[in-house]
Amino acid sequence: MSLRSNHLVPARRAAFALSCAVALAGSPFGVGCGAAEGESSAGGDGALPDETEPPPGQDTPNPPACPEATSADLTVENAYGALAGTLEVPAGCGPFPSVVILPGSGPTDRDGNQAAAGVAADTYRLLAEGLRDRGIASIRYDKAGIGGSASAAPRSEQELRFEMGADDAVLWVKALRDDGRFATVTVVGHSEGSLLGMLAAQAIEVDGYVSIAGAGRPIGEVLRDQLAGLPDEDRAKAYEILGRLEAGELVEDVPQTELFLGLFRPSVQPYIISWMKHDPAVELAAVKAPVLLLHGTADIQVGVQEAERLAGARPDAKLVLVEGMSHTLKEATLSSASQRAAYTDPSLPVVPRVLDEIGALLRAE
Repeated sequence: MSLRSNHLVPARRAAFALSCAVALAGSPFGVGCGAAEGESSAGGDGALPDETEPPPGQDTPNPPACPEATSADLTVENAYGALAGTLEVPAGCGPFPSVVILPGSGPTDRDGNQAAAGVAADTYRLLAEGLRDRGIASIRYDKAGIGGSASAAPRSEQELRFEMGADDAVLWVKALRDDGRFATVTVVGHSEGSLLGMLAAQAIEVDGYVSIAGAGRPIGEVLRDQLAGLPDEDRAKAYEILGRLEAGELVEDVPQTELFLGLFRPSVQPYIISWMKHDPAVELAAVKAPVLLLHGTADIQVGVQEAERLAGARPDAKLVLVEGMSHTLKEATLSSASQRAAYTDPSLPVVPRVLDEIGALLRAE
């Protein structure tokens, strides 16, 4: 897995206001403890500390106030272009615990939405804002090829590989590591991002790893379950194609139907083959950081048995089954109307227990 070059670009200078302790430690984003741009920090004229004491009768100046909470657009550069994300920083002087939120499958943007599929739950925005209000900073980002990250994907789908998503996550981890405001960096992977987070956590040191609604089996097995309800002839053909892809073989004779081209078109097969190489349970066992596994009992996309398999591969992990939580981290029943609302209504909040459990993991780091 390659670790690609990193470059952090602030969208608003104010977003990088530092606490006194961090500024005095020599962060490149500040010139001193409360000094304005173009001014030297206290004592910058060469005076000794005892020569800067206020005259008798004058009050000692108040220390600079801690910044308010901020939200800023940032980019990092991968091998193809700029990945765009949003950094949420809590109010206060820090240093803060921080997380990188890895998105799920499909053309998912930084807020957790897919316009073409009608997904508009704002899951990642709500997660980031809820963590910010608990004193936890976060990065969430548009996947390569999507939104502000349109230039960060290969020009051809044929060139896409699963591991590229983990490489991109590593860039964001490094960006937070290099920013003096953050004490720890934890990877939080949702759905497909769960497996990508495992790979990222092996490639760069992190302080914690969180899987939310992640699969516990290789994607080939998951797809077989999802395709089990097809008519017999279609199911047999789909299973045949899956077997050949698992063997690393490109398949040319794909039926020219919407279903088969959507899943197995020749241009996406290299990506699927690269994905099939990874068993989440095996990858999780190789993660050295503390592990939290979160899964909703009302998740109709990924069953709770997936989280249980992950827990079996990592006995020291904390497994939390959140009662009544959907795949989008919203409260839901198993009814169609309730599930639809969980995917399309951004006014529905993220289940608070998700925020509480992540906060507990980070406090223990």
